[in-house]
Amino acid sequence: MNPSRPHTRAGRKRLFVLILLAGMTTFTSCNRTENDINSLQQQVWKSPQNASGYMLLGNAYARARRYSEASAAYKSALAINSKLDEAFHALGAVAFNQKNFSEAEKYFQQHLERSPKDSLRLYDLGNAQMQLGQFDKASKSYSDAIENSDSFTDAHYNLAVCYVRTGRRAEAEVIYKWLLVKNNYLALSLQKHLKNEAR
Repeated sequence: MNPSRPHTRAGRKRLFVLILLAGMTTFTSCNRTENDINSLQQQVWKSPQNASGYMLLGNAYARARRYSEASAAYKSALAINSKLDEAFHALGAVAFNQKNFSEAEKYFQQHLERSPKDSLRLYDLGNAQMQLGQFDKASKSYSDAIENSDSFTDAHYNLAVCYVRTGRRAEAEVIYKWLLVKNNYLALSLQKHLKNEAR
């Protein structure tokens, strides 16, 4: 008898149990998300003028990747409170996740208008602009984000990618050297962009 066979069978049983447990965790997580959504829907129906309730419902939908329903919930929150800053960001994020970058840009721009020097808002806007191929606009957004937060490595990286795309290689290489010290992972990724562009 092969001594390794019982071990293999035990290993298979253990693997099956792990797969089964992983499946139960996923099922439980989906169940919990659906329960959260149902509970939040009930709260919204009971208090239809509560913008916060719609925001929470939108967040639950977004976590479940039910983006059109999330968007509708965020728009309902804005209909109640047109100055609800977080709703503009949420609508931009949902549009971005759906690859509707022009709509994401619109909402991120509205979000930025409420705090024009905020680095994260500028970065979000730059991301939408970069996805739209508006590299000069994105460069400006990233540069402004960096001006307000010099150590913002992701903004530096994205700015360098915009520079590569617009033929400003020397400026991209300056950022590459800076990233070598600050974030080696981003530096290596940027190096690939620089090599691809050189071909």
